Amino acid sequence: MAVLVTGGAGYIGSHMVLALIDAGEPAVVLDNLSTGFRWAVHPNATFIEGDVSDSELVARIIAEHDITAVVHFAARIVVPESVSDPLGYYYANTVKTRALLEAVVKAGVPHMIFSSTAAVYGMVGNDPVAEDALLSPISPYGRSKLMSEWMLEDTSVAFPLRHVALRYFNVAGADPAGRTGQSTAGATHLIKVACETALGKRAGMQVYGTDYPTPDGTCLRDYIHVSDLTAAHLDALNYLRQGGESAVFNCGYGQGYSVLEVIETVKKVSEVDFKVTISPRRPGDPAAIVAKADKIRATVGWQPKLDDLTTIVRTALDWERDLDRKRN
Repeated sequence: MAVLVTGGAGYIGSHMVLALIDAGEPAVVLDNLSTGFRWAVHPNATFIEGDVSDSELVARIIAEHDITAVVHFAARIVVPESVSDPLGYYYANTVKTRALLEAVVKAGVPHMIFSSTAAVYGMVGNDPVAEDALLSPISPYGRSKLMSEWMLEDTSVAFPLRHVALRYFNVAGADPAGRTGQSTAGATHLIKVACETALGKRAGMQVYGTDYPTPDGTCLRDYIHVSDLTAAHLDALNYLRQGGESAVFNCGYGQGYSVLEVIETVKKVSEVDFKVTISPRRPGDPAAIVAKADKIRATVGWQPKLDDLTTIVRTALDWERDLDRKRN
């Protein structure tokens, strides 16, 4: 018996593998290494290079490793890029998920955890958004993920596959033990970019828009530590194993921080006053998106342990300092 982690060589996926191994769960990673890194995969996990759309490969993995659950991370995730390459995003995030689902159903795998996103909500205002809010994504990225949620919902009605879709808010930070972190070159995540700038890996950074209807004019986001997020996946998996019904949960802390607040925190923790340039808004960015995250706590018993912006930034900075050595 083992858990298949698609995209397990990537940022969140590699943390999921750590969480599984730490919990004594056998893990099998399927990743095409288009954005992930082989070295980021825990040595005790089984690694297979390949694509989730390769149905024959997925079927073979499920049979050979007695897969009883799939945690699906493999996707493209950059909102502005999805605006310029919508067909690429619908293919990577929706078409390939459909192929994976077909293989999972044919093999009779009972449980699946899906990596979704708060981008399915779209423009929601400044109040925390709950799972039953109107779904109106404004980017191809958000739409591609919502389509996958719909496929999962319909599939779980037609077949004995129970699932949990976790809608992530802004994931940041790194494994507190320094084993993995955000390693993608040219990443667009705010905390990653700010940490790179603080350490001199970038000459400066940009703030995209200061005219939003928020307290300081910059976008508000709910930042969740990646290790708390992977703990939520484990809790969701245990919920399904105990007979829980298919469900959708927000993954966030319920606290919003503005872009400028995050930058000031990075400056404070790093003790570096780096250059910041104000630029126009980017397409597809809502003014604010903060989680109402009561449901996941009440239903699966998730209890975050790293709910602190300074802690998130500190672990991200520690990882960024060590990243060049890890890559080599």
